[in-house]
Amino acid sequence: MAALRLEQPQRAQGHTGEAGHSSMKTVLCATSEAIPKLTQDDQALIRPLADRGIQAMAAVWSDPSVPWTSADAVIIRSCWDYHLRLEDFLRWVAWLEQAGVRVWNRPSVLRWNADKIYLRGLERKGVAIVPTVWPEAGFSLADKMRDLGWEKAVVKPRVSATAYRTQVTTKKAADGGQELLDALLRGPGAMVQQFMDTVITRGEWSVVFFAGQFSHAVIKRPKAGDFRVQHDFGGSEIPTKAPDSVIEAARRAVAAVESVPLYARVDGVECDGRFLLMELELLEPALFLKSSAGAADRFAEAIEGALQSH
Repeated sequence: MAALRLEQPQRAQGHTGEAGHSSMKTVLCATSEAIPKLTQDDQALIRPLADRGIQAMAAVWSDPSVPWTSADAVIIRSCWDYHLRLEDFLRWVAWLEQAGVRVWNRPSVLRWNADKIYLRGLERKGVAIVPTVWPEAGFSLADKMRDLGWEKAVVKPRVSATAYRTQVTTKKAADGGQELLDALLRGPGAMVQQFMDTVITRGEWSVVFFAGQFSHAVIKRPKAGDFRVQHDFGGSEIPTKAPDSVIEAARRAVAAVESVPLYARVDGVECDGRFLLMELELLEPALFLKSSAGAADRFAEAIEGALQSH
């Protein structure tokens, strides 16, 4: 399957070069086989890009027939199967890089962000994160939870998306979590985070930035009886005005990245008056473009600026 031309709005006037030839640039929005036309949310980006003389087309990252080198840039979007084929995905990113294709976010940022151990590096830089431990062989979940005084913990892979192989365990039922943890240690690696009740009672923040500038925020909540906030599990999000303290904490997390990312989603919770980072999503996050008026335009503006500056 080659790059899929999405239905384009009428081309904006004035984007022509010498002799009347179109100067419209092309960006390929990389997606996965299960979402070949992009998510409905990402499709909201098509018109504001076209208004700026930029044609966006969906392209499945794992499709070898896509003419990646013919695009002005590749933007990683709903590649939501990358964690299942990590070596293939990173090899593809490296190929784009070696071929001189502009990729956003930058390949070095994508590689760094693919393994959630990046959180340990951010914590060392002073970013407050949800209490997290990084198990190695021989790790006892029950002992660690007892030592830390955690009633509940979340066990998950270091490489994952959409709550893949993620499990909440209690101190009394840690054996079940231990089984998953041991399996993860034999594969991509594991991490254990303290379960934050505020996800249930108040929700989880997602704070979105484009080119380092705050754009919008939503509160995500799980359905009753669950802890997962993703749509796949019945979760929902509500556009919400984030307090300055949340925005500034999220901004500090983004500023700790080696280079300013084109897009970033900062996920975290408020606890005892502090914002605690759960994940800094720089690879393939849903950006909730349809949840905030002007969000798609702000993203399109950031893409236009990135194209002009390179």
